[in-house]
Amino acid sequence: MSQSRPQTIAPNALPEVIDRYLKAHRAHETAAAAGSFTGDATVIDDGNAHQGTAAIERWLDRAAAEFTYTVELTGAQQIDATRYVALHHLEGDFPGGVVDLRYEFTLRGGLIERLVIEAA
Repeated sequence: MSQSRPQTIAPNALPEVIDRYLKAHRAHETAAAAGSFTGDATVIDDGNAHQGTAAIERWLDRAAAEFTYTVELTGAQQIDATRYVALHHLEGDFPGGVVDLRYEFTLRGGLIERLVIEAA
């Protein structure tokens, strides 16, 4: 399988479902954010996998309550027809206080099937 090279795109060119998820997540609207995922979706964050919408909703609730932080969308890429990357800069009261994160989304049927969050 060949590796696709990411193409830089404008952050406002991300698919609507990704934009909807990011806005809901920033606003701590857990149910709306979880509704952006397929029923069998997987989120991998900090090395931990969260499978299915109930587990993703628990992860979102925990993430919203654990720390206070600001998020800035700093860039976006399209890898192929179903995979996109959103680059974020976070500042807050979490360990280290500042981090740049890479959110890689895989879409299926107009929803998010997989999200991998890792340090950029």
